[in-house]
Amino acid sequence: MIKKQVLVVLFLIASCWGVVAQQVIGNEEFSFLKPRKYTIASISVSGTTNYDQNQIIQRSGLRRDQTVQLPGEDITKAMKNVWDLGYFSDVQIIADKIQGNTVFLRIDVKERERLSRYNFKGVSKTEADNLREALNLKSGIIVSENLTNKVEVTTRNYFIDKGFYNVKVEVVKKPDTLMTNSARINVFVTKGEKIKIKTVSIIGNEELSEKKLKRAMKKTKQKAFWRVWSRSKFTQSEYENDKKELLNKYFDKAYRDARIVFDTVYFNPDFKTVNVEIKLEEGNKYYLRNITWVGNTKYRSGQLDTIVGLKKGEEYKRDLIDQRLFMNPAGTDVTSLYMDDGYLFFQLTPIEKNVENDSVDLELIIYEGKQARIRNITVSGNTKTNDHVVLREIRTKPGDLFNRNNIIRTQRELSQLGYFDPESLNVIPKPNPADGTVDIEYIVEERPSDQVELSGGWGGGFVVGTLGLSFNNFSLNRMFKKGAWSPLPAGDGQRLSLRAQSNGRFFQSYNISFTEPWLGGKKPNSFSVMGFRSIQSNGVKRSDERRTGIDITGVSVGLGQRLKWPDDFFTAYYELSYQYYSLQNFGSVFAFADGYSNNLSFRYALSRSSVDQPIYPRTGSQLTLSIKTTFPYSWVDGRNDYNDLSAQERFLWLEYNKVKFTTSWFTPLSKDRKLVLNTRFGFGFLNAWSKAKGASPFERFYLGGSGLTGFNLDGREIIALRGYGDNEVSPQTGGLLINKYTAELRYPLSLNPNATVFLLGFAEAGNTWGSYKEYNPFRVKRSAGVGVRIFLPMFGLLGLDYGWGFDYLDQGALNPNYLPTGKGGSGQFHFTIGMNLGEL
Repeated sequence: MIKKQVLVVLFLIASCWGVVAQQVIGNEEFSFLKPRKYTIASISVSGTTNYDQNQIIQRSGLRRDQTVQLPGEDITKAMKNVWDLGYFSDVQIIADKIQGNTVFLRIDVKERERLSRYNFKGVSKTEADNLREALNLKSGIIVSENLTNKVEVTTRNYFIDKGFYNVKVEVVKKPDTLMTNSARINVFVTKGEKIKIKTVSIIGNEELSEKKLKRAMKKTKQKAFWRVWSRSKFTQSEYENDKKELLNKYFDKAYRDARIVFDTVYFNPDFKTVNVEIKLEEGNKYYLRNITWVGNTKYRSGQLDTIVGLKKGEEYKRDLIDQRLFMNPAGTDVTSLYMDDGYLFFQLTPIEKNVENDSVDLELIIYEGKQARIRNITVSGNTKTNDHVVLREIRTKPGDLFNRNNIIRTQRELSQLGYFDPESLNVIPKPNPADGTVDIEYIVEERPSDQVELSGGWGGGFVVGTLGLSFNNFSLNRMFKKGAWSPLPAGDGQRLSLRAQSNGRFFQSYNISFTEPWLGGKKPNSFSVMGFRSIQSNGVKRSDERRTGIDITGVSVGLGQRLKWPDDFFTAYYELSYQYYSLQNFGSVFAFADGYSNNLSFRYALSRSSVDQPIYPRTGSQLTLSIKTTFPYSWVDGRNDYNDLSAQERFLWLEYNKVKFTTSWFTPLSKDRKLVLNTRFGFGFLNAWSKAKGASPFERFYLGGSGLTGFNLDGREIIALRGYGDNEVSPQTGGLLINKYTAELRYPLSLNPNATVFLLGFAEAGNTWGSYKEYNPFRVKRSAGVGVRIFLPMFGLLGLDYGWGFDYLDQGALNPNYLPTGKGGSGQFHFTIGMNLGEL
C-alpha cells in the first residue's frame, strides 16, 4: 500500500515538473531542461500608441545582436523592466519567428486606462470642490491601483477631519465609452453622522480647575446647547493639539513636570458620540534659582538680566522665559537685541543646569558669531508693480548691518501699499557664513488694487447714484508707452481717482484727484492735486428766476511728508484749498440764500499709523490731529460790528478754525490674533476768528446714519452713527462741535485677499451741538448692533450693519418725527462703502 502511494506522488511531481519546465514564447515551446541560446535579429513593440517604442525597447534592456538564452532570466528581467514603467496593465515578450539560431522578438503591451473625468456622490458642492483641490487630479493621468487608493484614503481622511468617523467611501472605475482607452471614476460617499463629544472628563487635577483646563482645549469641546460657533465634533489631530495646550496651561503656571499619564476616547452605545477621559499628574511647582550667561561678549550679563527681567525666586514659567529670550511681541527679547545689531548667526541655547527639589538653575549659552552685512536685496512676485516702487519701501539696504526690526517694518510698509496680499508676504534671508554677509529676498503676491464704487443713497428726497473709479497703482510716466494700457498704465504707485454723483438734473457732483506718493522719487514726500464741481438745484434752467440752487467749484493742492520724530510712524500733510460758492434762492439752509462766498483755507494734519495691514488690522493704532484755518479777515478789516452788513456780505470771505482729533486702536484678543477689538474716538469743533462776525455757515458737522447718504455740500462733514437716520443727530444747520465713541469686536470668516469677510458687533455713541454752551461730551446718543464687512478688490470694503438706537433725538434735529415721545428706540439697516464710517 505504501509503495503505491509513493509511486502516485512521484508521478504527480514528474507531471508538474514537466509543465514548469516549459516556457512558451509565441508559438514556440522552450524547455527549461534544454535551454538554447539565440541571437536577437530584431525587436518590435505592439499594443501602444501613446508611448515611444524606442523608449520601451531601451527600458527592457534587450538589444539587437544580443545573445539571449531561451527560456532564461533575460526575458523575465526584460518583462519586469517594462512593467516597472507603470504604463501598462499587461506585458508579454513574443518570439514572432525563429530562423536557425536567430530570433525575432516582439514586446506586446496593453496600456493602462487614462482618467477622463471623476465625480463625487453623496457630498455637497463645497465638499466636492475641496476634495478636488486636495486630490489635484488631472484628465489624462494613468488610472492605477495607487490612484484609486489615493482617492479613497484622501476622501475618507477629509471627512474624518470633519468629524464623520463612520464615513464609507467606495471608488468605482468604469470604462468611458466617449474616449478610447479611458476610464471615469465615481466616488460614492456615505458620510453618516458626525461624531460628537458627549463628555470630557479630566481627573488628577488639583491646582487648576477642570473648567480652566477644558477652556484651554480650544477644539475638543463637549456638547452644550449654547455652543454655536465652536462645535463639539471630535477629530484626532485637533485632540492631540489640545492635549499639548492643556499641558501648556500647567507650564504657564510653573508646573514643569506636568504630564498626561493616561487618556482614552471611546464610543458610547449609540455610536454617534464619544467620551474623552484624561488623567493628569501635576507634579510640583518650580521656581527659578540661578541664571548664568555663557559666551556673551557683546553685552554684559547684567544687561541681559535686565532684558530678561527674571529674578531669583520667581516661578519657573517656560513660555515666559521663551518669550523673554526669543519672541517678545514688543521686540524687547535677547534674540531681537542681537538680531537688530547685525548678529544674524546668533544662537541662544537654554539649559536646565540643575533641577533640585522645587528649584531650577538655568544656564543660557550664547554663540554670538560675526555681525552680518546685507549684500543683495531681491524682490520676486511683483508682476505689475515696478521694482523701484517696492525697493523704495524696503528699509534694509545693501551694506547695512542685518536688522530684524527693519525687516518687520518693511513687511508692514509693503502691506500698507495695498498692492500685495498681506497673508502671502514672505522674507527669506540667505546667510553666507563664509564672508559674513546675507542676501535677503522679499516675496510678494500681487492682488487687484483698483476699485469701482457703484452705490445709491438717499438725499434731499431723491436717490443719489455714485460711480467712482480709483486706480491705486497708476503710472503717469507710462501713459504714452506702447502696450502699457491694460486697461490703464500701472506700476508706479500713483493714485488716480474719478468720482461722479447725480440724481439727474437736480444734483450733480464731479471729482478728480491725483497723488504721487514719492515726489521726485528720492524721498517719501507725497504730492496731491484735486478738483471738483457740484451743482444742486430744483432742475430749472440757470437763467430762470424760479431757479433755486447752489454751485460749488473747488481745487486743492497737498504735500505729505514722513517724519522721523517723535518716531518714523508719523506723517505730516499740508493742503491749500479754495472753494467758490454761488447761491441762487437757496432757501434757509445757510445764513443767506442769494450771493456767493469764497473759502480759501490751509489745512495741516499730523498723523501716526502703526497698524499692521490696511484691510483687517490686528495690531497697532491710528491717530490724526488736523487743523483747517482761514486768514483772519476780521482782524484787518477795521470792523467791530457786522450787524449793518447782510449775511452775504459778512461771509463774502469765510473765516474759521476747524479742529479734528481721531484715534483708533486695534487689540488682538485671541492667541491666533483673529478676534480683534477696535476702539475709536473722535472729536471736532468749528469756531470763528471773531465772535462779532459769527461762525461760518459752511464746514459744519452732520451726524447720523451710514455716513454714505446725503449731499456732501459746502465742506460739511457727514459722519456715521449707526442706529439713527441720516444726519438726524444734528441741528438743521449742522453742528459746531461733535463727539463720537465706538467699540467694535471683529472676527474674520475669510482672509482670502480676493474676498476678505469679517463679522462685527459694535457699540457706539455720539452727538453734535450747535453752540459751545450746549456742549456736554457725556450727553450722547447711544446705539449697538451687528454687521458684516466684505472686501472685494474691485469694489473695496462693502458693509451691512443693523443698529439699534437707544436714545431719543433732541428738538431741532433734521427729522421732526424723532422728537421725545417716551417710546422705545428703533432699529435700522445701514449699507456702507469704504474703510471708515465717516471721518470720526
